[in-house]
Amino acid sequence: MKQRITLKKIAKEFGVSISTVSKALKDSHEIGEDTREKIQAFANYYNYKPNSLALQLRNQKTSVIGVIIPEIVHHFFSTVIRGIEEFANGKGYNVMICVSNESYEKEVSNINVLTNGSVDGLIISLARETQENRDYKHFNSLIDDDFPLVLFDRVNDKLNCDKVTIDDVGGAYKATNHLINTGAKRVAILTTMDHVSVGSLRTKGYLKSLKKHDLEIDKELIFKINDDLDLEDQISQIFEGDNPPDAILAVNEIYAAIALQVAQSKGLVVPDDVAIIGFTSGLISKFTSPPLSMVEQHGYLMGQQAAELLIKRIESESAYAYKKEVMSANLKIRQSTKKD
Repeated sequence: MKQRITLKKIAKEFGVSISTVSKALKDSHEIGEDTREKIQAFANYYNYKPNSLALQLRNQKTSVIGVIIPEIVHHFFSTVIRGIEEFANGKGYNVMICVSNESYEKEVSNINVLTNGSVDGLIISLARETQENRDYKHFNSLIDDDFPLVLFDRVNDKLNCDKVTIDDVGGAYKATNHLINTGAKRVAILTTMDHVSVGSLRTKGYLKSLKKHDLEIDKELIFKINDDLDLEDQISQIFEGDNPPDAILAVNEIYAAIALQVAQSKGLVVPDDVAIIGFTSGLISKFTSPPLSMVEQHGYLMGQQAAELLIKRIESESAYAYKKEVMSANLKIRQSTKKD
């Protein structure tokens, strides 16, 4: 059975741009007769069939980019959107936003709606259910059709497209180091289920720090939170053992805020009895009492970087290597942790 052929593969075969291949297949006299005939013969041999969606988008630029995020209420995603919009608007593009609500089916539906000719490219953070299912057919179809795509925050490194992330491992490593340097001996982590990429990576950073400081890795201090169940009930369990933690790293702002609330409801003083640090540094962490220390994710800058990568890809006349931009993470130390 002959392999499925795309404009990108034909362009690579002949060492020309995708635009040249497209014109040759349309029998354009802008392309030399010899090149035209070779490309057409190659396409016919492999039974190339143009993707109507891809052709529509190449022939009619909308100056709109689509963004799909897992949830709208999260402060991090709202700052990413602000960064995307500001950069895109400055380049003459408008932004259309959809929410997957962590659903695989909704993510697929959003992609189908946006790629019906409405947008020139997509910026997406993967839905939790997509990562759990490990089903990326809808993304592979976009990539096969050379549709401009940038993944951010939650990404899959096996997908061959542009990506923007923060250094999740490094951020968690810095946060755990901070807790240990302030005297913590039993550091717990509130993380996601393994299939959520950011939680898995931040757990790696946590474990890396424990090993550096020769601290025992206690599996009872690694709490994997199921977001489909009651968060407060699950996080309460961290304080119920005979030897509770004296510090907590939470992989997001919500987990950190709930941990703070639960600790205080049990009569614990933060940070004297238990120190708490999380990820994101949004409005919740700023206005808790005490304010929460956080790993800053730089959502606004991530949004700008994602928009820049996408627009360069949209406007490029020829194929070039995909990029993965990894942004460094830094700590915002507030009153929920002791000072180094």
